Amino acid sequence: MNLLASLLAVVLGWAPSLGGSETVAAQPPQPPAKVAQAEGALAGKVIVLDAGHQLGNHNFPAEINRLVEAGGFTKPCNTTGTATNGGYDEATFAWRVTGKLKAKLEKAGATVVLTRTSNREDRWGPCVDVRGRAGNTLPSGGRADLKISIHGDGSLSSGAHGFHVIYPPSRAPWTDDIAKPSKRLASVTKDALTGKGFTVANYIAGGDGLDPRTDLGTLNLSDVPTVMVELGNMRDSGDASVMTSAAGQARYARALAVAVRAFLD
Repeated sequence: MNLLASLLAVVLGWAPSLGGSETVAAQPPQPPAKVAQAEGALAGKVIVLDAGHQLGNHNFPAEINRLVEAGGFTKPCNTTGTATNGGYDEATFAWRVTGKLKAKLEKAGATVVLTRTSNREDRWGPCVDVRGRAGNTLPSGGRADLKISIHGDGSLSSGAHGFHVIYPPSRAPWTDDIAKPSKRLASVTKDALTGKGFTVANYIAGGDGLDPRTDLGTLNLSDVPTVMVELGNMRDSGDASVMTSAAGQARYARALAVAVRAFLD
C-alpha cells in the first residue's frame, strides 16, 4: 500500500487485510454497532446479522473457552468454527456473506446491526451470550425485527452436503415468546435458499432442511425472531467451491435478503 492509500485508510477508519484478515473498523470486540438507515422497502426495519465466530478465535483459547450464559445453562464463549479442506475459514465465509447481505438490506432501507465488526487474527468473539442478546434492546428502546446468524457446517460424513436452518423451539422461559415467528423465519429462509438453487442438507435435520435446537445460546437468549443458517458443508468439495467463491457468497446473500423481505412483508 502506498503512502497516499495508507493515509486514506487511516482517515476512513479502514485497515488492510493481515493474513486474510478483514475489518470494518480497527477496534477491539465491542457491543453491536448500528449503521445508518436509508429510505426503501425495508425503511424502519432493524435487522441483526451475526457473522459466526471470529477469525482470531483460535489465538485466544482462554477467552473463548470461558463459560457464559446460554439459556438456563452455560457454554463456552465461542468456538473456532470449521474450515474447508483447503483451509478457508468459516469465520471468513460468514463475514463475507454478512457484508454482502448487509449492503442489500441497507439499500432497501433497513438499519443493520452487526454482532462483530471485524474478521481478524488479532480479534476474538463476541461470546454467544452477547450475540444472543443483540437486538433485544435498541438505543431507541425498541427491539430488532429479526436476527440471522450466518455459519457454515463442518461435517466429515461421506457425501454430506447442503444447507440447513436452525431455529429455537418453544422452551419457557427462554424462547416460548419467539418460537412461532422463528419457525416461520426458518421456513421462509429455507424457501429462499432453495429458490436460489441451493439444496437442503442430506445428512442432518431429517432431510427437510429445518432443525429445531435448544442448545444454542445465540438462539436461546434472543427476544426477537431468529434463525441460524448453516449455509453448506465446508468439508464437502462441491459446497466448498460455492462457499469460497465471490459469486456463491453473493448468491447466498441474495437468498437471505429474499428471506428477510418475505418474513417482514
